[in-house]
Amino acid sequence: MGAAEKLTRQTVVDKAVELADAEGFDAVTIRRLAQELGVTPMALYWHFKNKDLLLQGVADHVLAEVTPEFDPAAPWNARLRAMVEALLRVLRRHPSLTSIFSMIDKKGVESFTRATEAALDLLSQAGFTLEEGYLISTHLLHGAITIVDCQPGDPPRMSAGEAAEWRRQKRLALESLPAGRFPCLVQFARNFETEPDIEWHYAFGLDLLMSGVEAMAAQRAPSTATPNSTT
Repeated sequence: MGAAEKLTRQTVVDKAVELADAEGFDAVTIRRLAQELGVTPMALYWHFKNKDLLLQGVADHVLAEVTPEFDPAAPWNARLRAMVEALLRVLRRHPSLTSIFSMIDKKGVESFTRATEAALDLLSQAGFTLEEGYLISTHLLHGAITIVDCQPGDPPRMSAGEAAEWRRQKRLALESLPAGRFPCLVQFARNFETEPDIEWHYAFGLDLLMSGVEAMAAQRAPSTATPNSTT
């Protein structure tokens, strides 16, 4: 059996994810994937008729875990936090995914639709209207994307020595600012003396996103909440 006969939809998606992780989604083309998989482009068109549908398939696959199994007795905010944590885990493993949301028609991504429905239901339980819940869900998505895109650290593919020198230059640049005008930035320069705490970055970002939602929910009296209202 030849490579084309062995080719499956999942194989194509896995190779697309691998290529995107290595080179970004601009490198993910039908022709390039066919070359990587040792088949003709026509063999891929059997599974995905164009690149748009291929990217939807990639997003659907990697976002499947964003709607985890919940303890139904857990409070709404614990379940929503679990969803945002799952989204951050996925985006950390596949940082190129942060750009895919502007490239695809999300209505064609089943796992994204399922996650949105779950988030709307949880936010309704918190007393938000569906309109408010949709806006909150959108901000949580883009907040998670920003947390990943702004991950602190050295530029990729640097050696340990190059990374140390990069941080030193960043520190010196801030320390050279006029201390009388920019005292906070000058003091902040010390943070470049050591490697950043990546786990703290993500934990702080998650708390920041969730605390805003929880604070707004706490202001709503349950007796006056209208979970199913869309106005």
